Amino acid sequence: MRIGLLQCDDVAPELIETHGNYPAMFEALFKRVDPSLEFRVWRCLDGEIPDNVDAADAWLTTGSKFGVNDGLPWVDALCDFVRELWDAGKPLVGVCFGHQLIAKALGGEVVKSPRGWGVGMSFNCVNARTEWMQPWQPNLDLLVSHQDQVERLPPEARVLAGSDFCPYYLMQVGEHFLGVQGHPEFNKPYSHDLMQLRCDLVGAARVAEGLDSLSAPLDAELTVRWILNFMRRALRSSD
Repeated sequence: MRIGLLQCDDVAPELIETHGNYPAMFEALFKRVDPSLEFRVWRCLDGEIPDNVDAADAWLTTGSKFGVNDGLPWVDALCDFVRELWDAGKPLVGVCFGHQLIAKALGGEVVKSPRGWGVGMSFNCVNARTEWMQPWQPNLDLLVSHQDQVERLPPEARVLAGSDFCPYYLMQVGEHFLGVQGHPEFNKPYSHDLMQLRCDLVGAARVAEGLDSLSAPLDAELTVRWILNFMRRALRSSD
């Protein structure tokens, strides 16, 4: 399977030497689950938007320090491309910013959450079981770093997992779009260093809570298995 990675940010200069950049994080994690995967990266943050929905079998977005409501031209162009993927029935999985981008592009609403920043581990109950959730478990716990959240779902969306802090954590739209607020590509050392870097922005108390949460188990590889199962099922249904 050829995955088109829509890159919407770079790792901060202070952290990139130690942790690498986001495309490498995604590729390393996904290839641990399936070494046969092929990746091609589009640097959307530089205005490099794909011009052909068939340039990849399935599509995946990174997170971003930018917001879907910031009014940036490349974000608006990427929203247009998301709608093209929707109309073409191509599989798309949105991570964090990408999750919010799907919601906005398809008619939902994204806001700065009054609950503040989510950092460290997030703990979510799966409230709707689907056939692609294999192997099955009733929770989905991932690392997060976000202030924006999906506030109103787009049409044809249903919530699959959430928490009191982030009710619309995992959503499926139709049969070929999936969005998750958490970051499967993050590992704990990167999350630790990112929280420390953003301490003034996030707040010391919230960062302390996030650092304490890093002792909990992480469902990154399980999430990738679910994502790949979802993509393959969407591809089969479009044949």
